[in-house]
Amino acid sequence: MQREIHKWWSPNLNKEMEIAVYGSSGNYALLMFPTAAADFLEYERFYLIDSIAPYINNGKIRAFSINSINNESWLNDTSHPEYKSERHGQFNEYIANEVVPFIRQVCGENVQVITTGASFGALHAANTFFRRPDLFAGTIAMSGSYDLKDYSKGYYDDNVYFNSPVDYLSNLNDENVLNTLRNRKHIYITSGQGSYENPEASKNLSYILNEKKINHQLDLWGHDIPHDWPSWRKMLPYFIDSKL
Repeated sequence: MQREIHKWWSPNLNKEMEIAVYGSSGNYALLMFPTAAADFLEYERFYLIDSIAPYINNGKIRAFSINSINNESWLNDTSHPEYKSERHGQFNEYIANEVVPFIRQVCGENVQVITTGASFGALHAANTFFRRPDLFAGTIAMSGSYDLKDYSKGYYDDNVYFNSPVDYLSNLNDENVLNTLRNRKHIYITSGQGSYENPEASKNLSYILNEKKINHQLDLWGHDIPHDWPSWRKMLPYFIDSKL
């Protein structure tokens, strides 16, 4: 498998950011958001990259795994909530204005970019897609909570609202954005029902999407599927193999 590490100084985040690129071609680019406060190599360390290697090697996908800044925003207990909120907004700008152009430079302008992530990474993956469906072809969100208030510890402002999918999607009435979302074919919300999973969070997001007539697939796996890496090593290959 071809593997490259790229990095550049991000003007939006005012820090150096790395990105791992796996594969040499693909009809789809998989944009991977780490869990919790992890880094761009987390999915490699926990063998998730190995689990999707057949689809990287056969040219179906090329994977792009980025750094999180969650330890500078919602997982930082020492910073003021307003700073955390602003930092999340800056991360969005980094994705839209730096990462997406990089992916298109590497893969070509017509590549379909699918966001994905597990746990906190699922919130970022889903939020990134739902905020900018003009940039992304879909999302594979695994074992996430899609209410940012679960992380903001009582703080609420516009940045929290507009990064909390269950909030802004519930009130979304812009028909242009809704029609763009309705035309996307790859919206997958999945969760196990075992230890430490929260399938109700996925059901709640699915309910809102149904209310807005946004086509998607809610896929709840069994009570033997916990909130853990072996589950995600099963889920992600399944969706790549059977849905993309």
